[in-house]
Amino acid sequence: MTADPQSPDVGVDLCWIPLGAGSIVPTVRWSGRLYEAIDARRSGRKPRDLYHAALQVFLDGERFTLEMAPAWGRSHGGPGVVGTGPVGFRVLGRSRFFRYEVRRWREGVIPDLEHAVNGPLRVSDDTATTRGVLDSALDFPTATWGRDAFGTGDMWNSNSLVAWSLHSAGLDAQHLGPPNDGRAPGWSAGIVAASRRRPTT
Repeated sequence: MTADPQSPDVGVDLCWIPLGAGSIVPTVRWSGRLYEAIDARRSGRKPRDLYHAALQVFLDGERFTLEMAPAWGRSHGGPGVVGTGPVGFRVLGRSRFFRYEVRRWREGVIPDLEHAVNGPLRVSDDTATTRGVLDSALDFPTATWGRDAFGTGDMWNSNSLVAWSLHSAGLDAQHLGPPNDGRAPGWSAGIVAASRRRPTT
């Protein structure tokens, strides 16, 4: 897409971060590898590297991050919270300790951004598209984290938010997948949900 010459800082950056990169506690990395090994064996394929997607949005002279993260029992929303949903099982979502937050966070921080493969990828510098990505978080379906919410064989998670946001704004998220033949669980679920644009139950 063509850049707006009056707004050179407008745009959407997609970052692909290896799962667990930079963490001093290897729990996420090793649990991800175990999950991928089991899934690969069940699917009859070789295991792949897993990636976590993150978005930075630049608009009106400000920088935002879009993310989906555990609420960790807070009784009040954190920075830029625009929605919450249950984790694991919908019934558990009655407890604040089993809920996630959808954040549209002004000047937000992306953990381990320095580990993004090939750095941030600018996927759009069109003003309308950029605004669409930013606003998409307001309509994000708060399906249950870790479940197959849309019958796609793919779980609902933070990668779903990124794919949903890009696809909802008219970008081809299907061709913006992870690098190096890696995998991003939740990515296709976000694309399917954005294509259907209907609330989950």
